[in-house]
Amino acid sequence: MGMHVGNTSSSGEPEVMMDINTTPLIDVMLVLLVMLIITIPIQLHSVELEMPVGAPPTNLVKPEKIQIDIDDRSVVHWQGLPVDAGALEQKMSDISQLPLQPEVHIRPNKDSQYAVFANVLSSSKRLGLNKIAVIGAEQFVQ
Repeated sequence: MGMHVGNTSSSGEPEVMMDINTTPLIDVMLVLLVMLIITIPIQLHSVELEMPVGAPPTNLVKPEKIQIDIDDRSVVHWQGLPVDAGALEQKMSDISQLPLQPEVHIRPNKDSQYAVFANVLSSSKRLGLNKIAVIGAEQFVQ
């Protein structure tokens, strides 16, 4: 910034200043910025949930567990007894009609055929069994 020291023109009138005074413009802009910051609501990065109060209800009725094993020769066992495909379908259909469906635990052997396991799994889903678990999957990890 420069400072005007004196009158350099030969006439007695002061020179016309050609610079724009930006101080009022900056002041107005700062006031508008502060007003904008104050009026914007604070954004919270949280989700408000209504959590239940008290102790959770106790489940007095434990669901029955049905164990389906597939051995190394790809034979399917229902609760330890070997069954064929028709009997397996009938047993699954029977338990799918129960009001409280049991948990179905499928435990395939590492050496069994995948097609047999996939057939058991797809049959259980097709018949409407919802509580299915594959047990012993850690044997497939190398």
